[in-house]
Amino acid sequence: MSQKVTPFLMFAQGAREPAEFYAEVFPDGRVLDSNGPGVAFEVGGQRFEAFDGGPHFTFSEGMSLMVSCRTQAEVDHYWERLREGGGEEGACGWLKDRFGVSWQVVPEALPRLLADPDPERAQRALQAMLKMRKIDVAALEAAADGRAA
Repeated sequence: MSQKVTPFLMFAQGAREPAEFYAEVFPDGRVLDSNGPGVAFEVGGQRFEAFDGGPHFTFSEGMSLMVSCRTQAEVDHYWERLREGGGEEGACGWLKDRFGVSWQVVPEALPRLLADPDPERAQRALQAMLKMRKIDVAALEAAADGRAA
């Protein structure tokens, strides 16, 4: 079955450059095809379309792409790679890449800790996360447990 919903990203110019960058950042990434101002690419098994839309197209935090990570090493990899070349750190695992696209780099441990059945444990994890830029799993778990990282 073909993908029913495909994210379509309008870049001010040069849609091919971000497509190639994302295909390089993600191990399974690849550029699929290009047709003048448009390019199709795939990362994480998800197809994307990108287009050179002109300077009036910009991105905002109102739409972000979330990367689910199993390990801290994955968090570190995506956090560093997506910030390459002028990306900006945000709070709570958010960042903006050099093309203006917002990303959330989220370890699988985060939603598990925030949904902990012990509300005090979940609250401690939340408070720790709110002070972070890149999510630190060991620090989150330590905070949830009520101990210093």
